[in-house]
Amino acid sequence: MKAPDTPQRPGRVLVVGDVITDVVAVLAGPPATGSDTPATIRFTGGGQAANTACWLAVQGVPVTLVGAVGDDPSGRERLAELAAAEVDCAVDRIAGCATGTVIVMAVGNERTMITERGANLRLRPAQVDAALSGTPEVTHLHLSGYTLLDAGSRPAGLHALAVARERGLTTSVDAASAAPLRAVGAATFLSWVREVDLLLVNTDEANVLAGGLDPAAQGRALVASARRAVIKRGAAGATWVDRGGTVATVLAHRVPVVDVIGAGDAFAAGLLAAWLAGAGPSAALGRGADLGAAAVSQFGARPAR
Repeated sequence: MKAPDTPQRPGRVLVVGDVITDVVAVLAGPPATGSDTPATIRFTGGGQAANTACWLAVQGVPVTLVGAVGDDPSGRERLAELAAAEVDCAVDRIAGCATGTVIVMAVGNERTMITERGANLRLRPAQVDAALSGTPEVTHLHLSGYTLLDAGSRPAGLHALAVARERGLTTSVDAASAAPLRAVGAATFLSWVREVDLLLVNTDEANVLAGGLDPAAQGRALVASARRAVIKRGAAGATWVDRGGTVATVLAHRVPVVDVIGAGDAFAAGLLAAWLAGAGPSAALGRGADLGAAAVSQFGARPAR
């Protein structure tokens, strides 16, 4: 018989959400308004859901991504990258629609994103159903909050959560972004994610959803809606709170920062892989911190290969 603390192999994870082309500009300093600012600029694969799927795959977790890209060169490049990362794709190519693009300006530990959602707005509930029908071994659904925050893709996100509950899957949601959360309102968003097994938020998102409290208090407020909450605090680490009263924290690893883009997605994937394999809160947070540190130590939002 397997010992109780022996890690299990996670089942297949279905990740639902965005696939993006990131135009990343890592600036040498604050932008000079109306003038020039030196930067390192690259085009890379991005999107919260796609990034998380890649970080799951690099850990050996079987993963299927549900999303949408345009029927354009950028979309073909994004799908090729995902295939190379060993992510199974249930991604529709939408004729006459551009693949989503985000311009990311990163300065130190901060990043600002200028977003064109593109084909991501065309994600439909039928794609979720088709992916679930084609992958009966799925045990967990992870949803990018961007899917809920955009009206065009919201029906697909809400449907994914509803079908997951019907099938008895565990669920997680990453809240995604503070500004659109503020636009839809905390009460509305929390009603959408009620009773999910795990809600991930960063500090800004926690402030929108739970007020400007300390992380443990924010977590206790959030578990009135979700069963567990994790507040990702960047360089300050992360905090786990659940309805059983557990509060766990982890400190971030001190590493040279190259690029913070995708660090939260990497953290989420590390935490999910460990938790789904049976790890407790502290160990799951620690694995998230490991991958978050790996992400900020390199350029781009995906695992280096």
